[in-house]
Amino acid sequence: MILTDRLRSIGAGVRLWFTPARVREEGTTPDYRFSLANERTFLAWLRTGLALVGGGFAVDQFLPRLHDVLRTTCTVVLLVGGALCAVRAVNHWVRCERAMRRGEDLPASRFPAVLAVAVGLLAAAMVVLVAIGWTR
Repeated sequence: MILTDRLRSIGAGVRLWFTPARVREEGTTPDYRFSLANERTFLAWLRTGLALVGGGFAVDQFLPRLHDVLRTTCTVVLLVGGALCAVRAVNHWVRCERAMRRGEDLPASRFPAVLAVAVGLLAAAMVVLVAIGWTR
């Protein structure tokens, strides 16, 4: 029962991604500057996602001598990270817009910290792998 309710809640949230006009049905309209700032944040997250996707393709194309398993792992991690950033961007945009309209605190998220740690660890691993010249 709890799982079913949770899935319905997630489904309702995802539907809002594709019908942003429905967000306006809640609460009162915030100062437009806050909505525009929320949109700029959304776009920044999309740029971050695109950069991660580009990094994934760069690893695959420009480190051909890196062991296949390592190259593929790093590529997939970056591509998945880019996809997660894109999904997180739209989800966070909707959550923030709804909170502003309701007069609530903006939602907190661990995603930026998790992403920063993951990218930092992956970058450090890549530096080590390139420095030691781990090739086939």
